[in-house]
Amino acid sequence: MSDNTGEMPEKGEPVSEVTLEPDLMKLFDEMTFREKWRKVFAGLKAPKDSGDYKFAKFQLMRLSAPIAAVLVPIIAIMIMAVMSAMAPEPVTQMEVTVIEPEKMEEKLEEIKEIIEEPLEPPPPEEMVMTDDPTRPAGPPSETALAPSPDTDFSPQPADFDSVAIVKSPVIMKGIYGSRTPGTRGSALAKYGGGGGGGGGTEGAVLRALRWLKREQKPDGSWDQPPVAMTGWALLCYLAHGETPASEEFGLTVEKAIKYLAEHQSSWPVRYEWAIATYAMSEAYGMTKIPMLKDVAAKGLERIIKGQNPGGGWDYGLNNTDRNDTSVMGWCAQALKAGKLAGIEVDGLENAIREAIKGFKGNAAPTGGFGYTGPGSGGLTAAGVLCMQLLGAAKDPACRQGLAVMDPWVFKYNAAGGPGADLYYWYYATQAKFHAGGEIWNNWNKMFSIELVNSQIILKGAGVDGKDIGYWECPKGADGKEVKGHSTGLVYNTCLNCLQLEVYYRYLPTYKEQEVIDLAQDTGTSDEISIEVRE
Repeated sequence: MSDNTGEMPEKGEPVSEVTLEPDLMKLFDEMTFREKWRKVFAGLKAPKDSGDYKFAKFQLMRLSAPIAAVLVPIIAIMIMAVMSAMAPEPVTQMEVTVIEPEKMEEKLEEIKEIIEEPLEPPPPEEMVMTDDPTRPAGPPSETALAPSPDTDFSPQPADFDSVAIVKSPVIMKGIYGSRTPGTRGSALAKYGGGGGGGGGTEGAVLRALRWLKREQKPDGSWDQPPVAMTGWALLCYLAHGETPASEEFGLTVEKAIKYLAEHQSSWPVRYEWAIATYAMSEAYGMTKIPMLKDVAAKGLERIIKGQNPGGGWDYGLNNTDRNDTSVMGWCAQALKAGKLAGIEVDGLENAIREAIKGFKGNAAPTGGFGYTGPGSGGLTAAGVLCMQLLGAAKDPACRQGLAVMDPWVFKYNAAGGPGADLYYWYYATQAKFHAGGEIWNNWNKMFSIELVNSQIILKGAGVDGKDIGYWECPKGADGKEVKGHSTGLVYNTCLNCLQLEVYYRYLPTYKEQEVIDLAQDTGTSDEISIEVRE
């Protein structure tokens, strides 16, 4: 057996318990926090090559990381707080203009005088018109004209048994620019809208649209005849910027579009064909619903095919030598709408050029346009407007026609004569608007007040309890109605509504017109769908 001297026992000798040195055992003793820091401070004073110094250095390195993790964020927060407290506070400067009480009262009086100043039309002038013995009393009846041809005039459009998802309403520039809600007010102010009582021109327009909404039949049409009246009513809504996505009139517009699209095969090939094509071209231009392009294109193709060699059109849209200015007016407006909507149809540009020749063929050498030849009757306004729309506003025939119209007076009741016919006023108001200047200003002072104040208002009679309004036929000096071309209240209301929308319906032709790609996505409209079936 060995002793505790540290010597190893002999081989085969039993091993006895080994007793460790006391200093070595101290290494396993757990020191308290105070003892540990006392040893650290003592070790820092010991020689650098001693174990105590190395122990102290090791302990400091081990404790520095958690201490730094706590102290660094605290120091950073303190620095930021000091810098924020020392930064100067921002000072907002406002320019204040002090108006003396006396000057303020003067300004208020000036504003009050402007608001209360009545808008009176100029003294009426008696209109002298040359009677045209060939002028018809009104549109032909359904039974008086030749039946529509049974043959197809264009390839069958794409199937309508589908749903088109589109963005609508489209934000449009150029020709349709002022129809959006944000620009109608600017256009009204710029071109002198707002005359008359009851909310002015725009109030009368809204009442008319609400009346038409109430009068619409379940199938989407209006009476009578349904195709023409539905086309005109749809044009009223489109002129106001209404589409199937509109909140108040969206369903009304959608039903009208579907009616015309689904009944194209039964459109009478007369006035109605051109009016419906006009409406569907504008509907496509404002919504970009693909199926409407097919309907509008088919309508345009038939109009182009039916153009006379002399550039005009006749009843039935058959090729004859008779250029009827009344029929030509709606055909020309349809062609213009198709072009603006970007509908590509063979022969469209040439048909527009030929149409100008057709109107000039019915122009009188001394000014004015006749019914089927040179004259200066009420259809002068139709000839002037269509020349303007087709790009011939500077043509002498157009300018001479405006001169013939210059003495015309707009008096809704007690007017008498051809000028009392709403059919001619529809054209005259637009023609004078496109002429601009004093020609428009003088007419605007008359027609807007007369139309607004002659509207029949039904208080709270709309489907939603709002006021609605319509127009009866004008009355002559003898108190009798001057029906002219009128077929009823829908006819009267549509043509008068379109007149009051003239301020924002189109840009004046004396200004540069920019036609843009209406198919571009503006990212500001709601998605809608329309299902149209044959």
